[in-house]
Amino acid sequence: MPWSNQGGGGGGPWGKPPNQGPWGQGPSGNGGGQNPPDLEEMLRRSQDRLRQAIPGGGFGGKGLLLALVLAVGGWGLSGFYTVQPNEVGLNTVFGRYVGKTSSGLNYNWPSPIGSVQKLRVTDRNSTSIGFNFRIDARTGNQITSDVNEESLMLTGDENIADVKFVVIWQIDPLKPEDFAYNVRRSEATIKAVAESAMREIVGRSQIQRILTADRKSIEPAVQELMQKVLDDYAAGVKIIQVQLQSVDPPEQVIAAFRDVTAAQQDQDRLRNEAEAYANRVVPEARGAAARILQEAQAYREQTVAEAVGQAARFTKVVEEYRKAPQITRERIYLETMERVFGGMNKVIVDQQGTQNVVPYLPLSGLDAQQPTLPAPQQGQTRQGGQR
Repeated sequence: MPWSNQGGGGGGPWGKPPNQGPWGQGPSGNGGGQNPPDLEEMLRRSQDRLRQAIPGGGFGGKGLLLALVLAVGGWGLSGFYTVQPNEVGLNTVFGRYVGKTSSGLNYNWPSPIGSVQKLRVTDRNSTSIGFNFRIDARTGNQITSDVNEESLMLTGDENIADVKFVVIWQIDPLKPEDFAYNVRRSEATIKAVAESAMREIVGRSQIQRILTADRKSIEPAVQELMQKVLDDYAAGVKIIQVQLQSVDPPEQVIAAFRDVTAAQQDQDRLRNEAEAYANRVVPEARGAAARILQEAQAYREQTVAEAVGQAARFTKVVEEYRKAPQITRERIYLETMERVFGGMNKVIVDQQGTQNVVPYLPLSGLDAQQPTLPAPQQGQTRQGGQR
């Protein structure tokens, strides 16, 4: 029989008023404050609600069975859960991993038998090494603070470099269970692995190359080394990218290192200018040398050809001279005189007929015009004539 049917008056199971305990004592006060909730009153109200929900208004066998079925059904339905497109669900039964589920509506044993852990496998996370970010409470601006114990690293030539970088990573969608169960503090582990990998890569290089030429090669080297170490740990983490924020010498010597870097840049600039000048001058010199060589070869061939021609001509003249010496001498004499006097104005007078020739000749006017001479007399010739 229900407790509410005993005693009447709406009291508790011992027939006491609702505001008294089972031994007839009232609830203890709190200094005149509100009384604490009464357990018996709460049980009575729950019984009244259950009695109204059960047909017949009593706690018969059918009512208890129906209540049990409803309770078990509600417990069973609580095992349905939804996984978002960027998530993966990890199912456990009695604390043991049994499988993973993709996005959509899924089911696992409800609590306390089973549980579900949802991981965002497509979200990209960033871990900063050497500096931290914080938001100013008054202005709302982002403030960056250096962490020297993370950023100061020793190089291969025993110098100190201040290296700040960011690691972008995400949970491996193929092995999310490794991320959930193999590493307890994933963020701290990734940060420690990143710092260790950067120190190893920096320790292999020299300070000058780190500040100049090797900056682009450091990022993929650190990424590859980090991924190898995390895979050995079975951490379930995929390294997307390593981004160097700054690589500088320590603050105390940064001015001197900047001067050295500027000098090296000037050296590279002057070297490039010298190479450009050499690339311009050397082809010109080679072209001039080739031209001179070709001119010399042409002059040699011309001289040799002329000499050969002169020798052949002389040979021919000798042959003709042997055949007719007198005629050949006269011919040579005439050709020589023609070659010598052919380009000038001249007057030839026979020495035997000079009695009719005026003794004075205007020689200064011979260049401008040819003088008018008297008609030749007997025994005289004019302009190259011959008696």
